Amino acid sequence: MNELTTDLKTLHEETLNNLRSSKANNTLRAYKSDFKDFGAFCYKHGLNSLPTEPKIISLYLTHLSKNSKISTLRRRLVSISMVHKLKGHYLDTKHPIIVENLMGIRRVKGSIQRGKKPLLINHLKSIINVIDQQKIDEIKKLRDKSIILIGFGGGFRRTELISIDYEDLEFTPEGIKIIIRRSKTDQIGEGMIKGLPYFNNEIYCPVKNLQKWLKISKINSGPIFRRFSKGLSLTDKRLTDQSVVLLIKEYLNLAGIENKNFSGHSLRSGFATVAADSGADERSIMAMTGHKTTQMVRRYIKEANLFKNNALNKIQF
Repeated sequence: MNELTTDLKTLHEETLNNLRSSKANNTLRAYKSDFKDFGAFCYKHGLNSLPTEPKIISLYLTHLSKNSKISTLRRRLVSISMVHKLKGHYLDTKHPIIVENLMGIRRVKGSIQRGKKPLLINHLKSIINVIDQQKIDEIKKLRDKSIILIGFGGGFRRTELISIDYEDLEFTPEGIKIIIRRSKTDQIGEGMIKGLPYFNNEIYCPVKNLQKWLKISKINSGPIFRRFSKGLSLTDKRLTDQSVVLLIKEYLNLAGIENKNFSGHSLRSGFATVAADSGADERSIMAMTGHKTTQMVRRYIKEANLFKNNALNKIQF
């Protein structure tokens, strides 16, 4: 009996580890953060957070709706549901009291999504130009330019960008192949390969700048985008995804561009928007960005064509 109990305990622990491993660390941290807020709401009002019930979820969503977007409400609902699943509890997130309440909130607030601004070509050139103008060591200039140009050129998520290792790179006569081993929409690690060609203009070429960065940094294994110590000595520590955001905001500010509505996602959305504006079709954009559905890509295309295909252009005054 003791052996059976021990075996079941081991299986239980391994199963929990498998469930945790099915999600990326960033995703698990987001679940934890979201559930912490829900737990605080329940504690304040004397309600049960785990397990909870649809009526309590509905009250929480109404509470959130005063200062949060619809997308935030939906994400919190997913997080609460996932924590329940991981802890072995059932929660009916399709219960009418939740679904109908969300529909009502959406009607009152409206559901249009105002995302962060995309980093367009004029922004990109301004950033690269202003980096070149800075009185800092060449090694830092090349690292920062490579991060921004590779991030834009490959339509990378910032977590994908800082996860690139030297072993993931293959230079070819046409450009560079970059292996993405895992991403937000590829939790099981099937991976994908992005191909970035050489540009005619070397100043803004992601491949040429990356080659220069690898040469000056002497990186030949491990993370390609690393932190500097205070004395500008290159360390072996990988940059954080937040570092990408800070770099973008810093150089936009130095270029005299309002940076409030830009984020790390601006590189990815910027690529998709500029590609759509240049005539790239959905399939080719998705092949680079790794989007699994056309919904978001079509939104980028729609925004890119907002003035190009505007009916008002046909009216003569």
